Amino acid sequence: MPLITVNLIENVFSDEEKVEIISKLTDTMVAIEGENMRGVTWVKIEEVKEGDWGIGGTALTSAMVHQLQRDGVL
Repeated sequence: MPLITVNLIENVFSDEEKVEIISKLTDTMVAIEGENMRGVTWVKIEEVKEGDWGIGGTALTSAMVHQLQRDGVL
């Protein structure tokens, strides 16, 4: 039974986007392994508190991630 864990910074993705992430990751696993995997594919979203995730020595906030998205970096 596959378990897919996704780590996200809190307040970056909406509830609707998280539902979409779960659905599409499940669909991807089914595309690889077959429809019989749908009922046993687990997707777990873990949200990390803003400031507790860093890149390049900088702690990130959701505002910083949203700015990167607007700038086309992500």
